[in-house]
Amino acid sequence: MIKRRIWVAVLAMMCMFASGCGNDDMIVLTPYGDAIIQNEGSSTGTRTTAASPAGRTSDGNGAATAGEQETAGTEDGSDPSGLIRVGFAQVGAESGWRLAQTQSMKETFTEENGYLFDFVDCNNNQKTQLQALERFVEEGVRYIILDPIVEDGYEDALRKAQDAGIPVIIVDRNISADASLYACWVGSDFAREGRDAAQWLAAYLRENGRESEDVNILTILGSDGASATTGRTEGFEEIAKAQGNWNLVDRQTGDFSKDGGYAVMKAYLDKYDDIDVAVCQNDDEAFGAVEAIKEAGRTCGPKGDIIIISFDATAAGFQAMIDGDINVDIECNPLEGPFVAELIRKMEKGETVEEIQYMEEGVFPAEEAADVLPARAY
Repeated sequence: MIKRRIWVAVLAMMCMFASGCGNDDMIVLTPYGDAIIQNEGSSTGTRTTAASPAGRTSDGNGAATAGEQETAGTEDGSDPSGLIRVGFAQVGAESGWRLAQTQSMKETFTEENGYLFDFVDCNNNQKTQLQALERFVEEGVRYIILDPIVEDGYEDALRKAQDAGIPVIIVDRNISADASLYACWVGSDFAREGRDAAQWLAAYLRENGRESEDVNILTILGSDGASATTGRTEGFEEIAKAQGNWNLVDRQTGDFSKDGGYAVMKAYLDKYDDIDVAVCQNDDEAFGAVEAIKEAGRTCGPKGDIIIISFDATAAGFQAMIDGDINVDIECNPLEGPFVAELIRKMEKGETVEEIQYMEEGVFPAEEAADVLPARAY
């Protein structure tokens, strides 16, 4: 695998020179070794895969260049060897959860399992993602997997895929496009996750004799426009507003990142003296918030002053609970690869699949973390 990634990088360099890329262009390796061209100096700012597992390369605009196989695939979206071509337009690599999701897809859609996998890290740029979708259609993949960066703006791309007879499977985040434009959606019930977090908080306050206290709650939101942000916020606030003594003091976006969580929490600590609960909409935000709290000389977690609620339930999130920094982690299951592969298997057989497919998820309080962590897959 290491040799293969080195060869991919070499091919990408060949592509850069052969296609006349500008001096500002650079080759970037994603966390899993995919070589990509980032056109810093271009007006389009394209960022596409420079080499696929089959050895294909691109000039940054979807055109095949050095390293191209004899054929890009058959008309039905399969490789000449009989492999099923699957294109995945991923959000980016902004968190441990996202990396686990990517790894699940890559471990599932292998040549050994009968697939030719074309992965694009879109670096949280919707324009890049739309270009990736267009390239998938042009190259005739058999299936497209899309994790949308935001909810809006995908109608035209989905319509082109539909016109080309390519089923699109939406994963993780929701999309506003009409459901007739894609095959199905696989992911988490984000509103339920938000309700689960609020219900855990209500039970926790009762168990600690605090159910009649005024509770000041600050939220560190995820990325603007992301369905995970919208769903978790709506679900939590649905329960919170029904409580007579819960005060939703403020909410600011941390963009699902540790730096964002740190910056927002630092600002909260400077602005508000009385903070009872910090709701962090993913683990990375929680890690940043905890760092800011400690720097300010404050305490958090089960034995601290500020209750920390987090989402995702990654291994690092579990470790933070074990370390006493986070009170509870609401699971958002990233291991979607096998689930999506099963849906493709059904569609290959001509079977109908349900429009909405929810992943199985749980709620994990800090007191259970040490016992549960060894059995976790991510």
